[in-house]
This record gives sequence, structure tokens and C-alpha cells, in this order.
Amino acid sequence: MPVEVTSLEEFRKIASRAVECRVKKQRKGDIVKIKARTKRYLYTIKVPADKAEEIVSQLPCKKIVYIDEGRVVEK
Repeated sequence: MPVEVTSLEEFRKIASRAVECRVKKQRKGDIVKIKARTKRYLYTIKVPADKAEEIVSQLPCKKIVYIDEGRVVEK
């Protein structure tokens, strides 16, 4: 089961040791879900869509994958 994190600072610490980060826009509303996959757990955080790009640019992930309506786009 994924672990939901509510603090952005805590998520940044987790993202620094993550294997990859995934960014997925929700179909309902303007929420973006950012997922960080570590060796043991999958951590998620929900952020507003207007602040998502700013937050993703500050994440220290090694690999960032964008998921848009089922299509995977790596950046």
C-alpha cells in the first residue's frame, strides 16, 4: 500500500533517496499526484496543479516520469 505524505519538506527528503518519481494529473479536478518510489515503499503527495511544475523542478529525483492519460513521457 502507498504511504501518503502531507508535508512537502518530508516528501523532498524521501525523493532524494527515491529510484524514480512519477507525476500524474488526476482526471477529476486540478490535483496532481506526485509519487516517489523507494526500494521499500511508494510515497505519494497531492498538490494543486498550478504549483506542481514548481514543486517537481525542486525535487532531487534521479528519474522523473510524467503520466498523462495513460501515456508515459520521460523527462
